[in-house]
Amino acid sequence: MATPSSRLTLLEPRSLDDALRLLRAEGPLVPLAGGTDVYVGLHFGTLSGRRFLDLWGVSGLRGIRRRGDTLVIGALATYTDLIESSLVRRLLPILAEASRWVGSIQIQNRGTLGGNLANASPAGDTLPVLAVAEATVVLRSVDGERRVPFTGFYTGYRQTVMRPDELIVAVEVPRVPGRQWFRKVGTRAAQAISKVVMAAVRAPRPRIALGSVAPTVVRAARTEEVLASGGTLAEAQTALMDEIQPIDDLRSTAVYRRRVAANLLAQFWTETARRPPGRPPASRKRRR
Repeated sequence: MATPSSRLTLLEPRSLDDALRLLRAEGPLVPLAGGTDVYVGLHFGTLSGRRFLDLWGVSGLRGIRRRGDTLVIGALATYTDLIESSLVRRLLPILAEASRWVGSIQIQNRGTLGGNLANASPAGDTLPVLAVAEATVVLRSVDGERRVPFTGFYTGYRQTVMRPDELIVAVEVPRVPGRQWFRKVGTRAAQAISKVVMAAVRAPRPRIALGSVAPTVVRAARTEEVLASGGTLAEAQTALMDEIQPIDDLRSTAVYRRRVAANLLAQFWTETARRPPGRPPASRKRRR
């Protein structure tokens, strides 16, 4: 049953420092940005939190910029921002590609990269991209800032290392050499939660990550090692199917997900063998 709005409290900070002070002094608070996941939880009555911290107006959490060889993306960067950013399209094109596959245009205009991270769903479309990009999550509280490698950010299903008084303020991505590749498999060509999502980079040491096949995003280290050491594609597919831990749920079955993951690995390896470096595969979703 939908949660009555009369039972909710919304705090609106004027700045990032103000938001961090409120989070410490008035917590526990649920950070709220685009609201694309929070509103669903409120509608279905599944969200336990009743007190919210509205971050949408905090300009200090926005922006996409380059710092040396590092791409710095503010937590409030929307999927539309990522799609339209010339920096993202040039330095991390698979992130722009993943953003095109997220929901409808309305969701792309409101949903944020920080929200996708904090939501901690293993089906988050941008998360395998951040895994293969070896991104760093920047967290901040009133006590200061700390940086957590993306691979150490999640501790379990919908669980992260974030403290209750911390906010995600940015994501930092170092230069990603090699051919980038992304593909999402869902029930429909658009506006569907992924059954399997894969991001990969073809380099002397390949990078491969998948979502929707385990409690958290999986960086397929053993599969990478097989390919890096000259193993066959069939050997890599066997390693991959052993590394992932898919389940049967309403969207798909474990058997199907393993088969799709192996097929995606073959598609990645074949396509990147002939495509120029840095160019993601042509999207089968409508273009903006």
